[in-house]
Amino acid sequence: MSLVIGLTGGIASGKSTVSKMFKEMDIPVVDADVEARLAVEKGEPAYNKIIAVFGAEILMENGEIDRPKLGSIIFHQAEKRSLLNEIVHPEVRRRMMEQIAAAKQNREDVIVLDIPLLFESKLTYMVDKTILVYVDNETQLQRLIDRNQLSGVDAEARVRSQLPLADKVKLADEVIDNNGTVEETKKQLLDLLHRWGMNQKKP
Repeated sequence: MSLVIGLTGGIASGKSTVSKMFKEMDIPVVDADVEARLAVEKGEPAYNKIIAVFGAEILMENGEIDRPKLGSIIFHQAEKRSLLNEIVHPEVRRRMMEQIAAAKQNREDVIVLDIPLLFESKLTYMVDKTILVYVDNETQLQRLIDRNQLSGVDAEARVRSQLPLADKVKLADEVIDNNGTVEETKKQLLDLLHRWGMNQKKP
């Protein structure tokens, strides 16, 4: 029986760090962001639907979707953003379900779905357990400013665009506090896997 874990967090919370730890333990990780990019590649079903809705002007010379151009359209028009989500999200879910099925067929003990908007997109039905990577608001802002070279105002706007981490804490099965060192974070991950009966080799 495979355990499917939903891994989530907020921008600059350290979710990618924990995702990397899972990979170092040879645990398969299915990344929703990667699947979203692959789902709209040339020739994919979502690609054709997007062109039908938004027109060929969103394409680059090589025929691939011009992401910044498409982004500038949906950023200002909620209706168009909803249309795009209606096209892309089912494809991403389908791709992820296929990978879960393949991992189960492969008799993997643990499968991780790395989904930034796990709670917001109501995708918890896809997983057995949820892990939230948490940092306090001040740390999150500072890490985002340092990482993306943003102003304080821009960083705060990005953080505010997501469901607050404090609210996600109430929704998660387990919380990894990532305010400390990488070693402390790793210990928490190993401890909770042990509690769930998953004795992994140390990364």
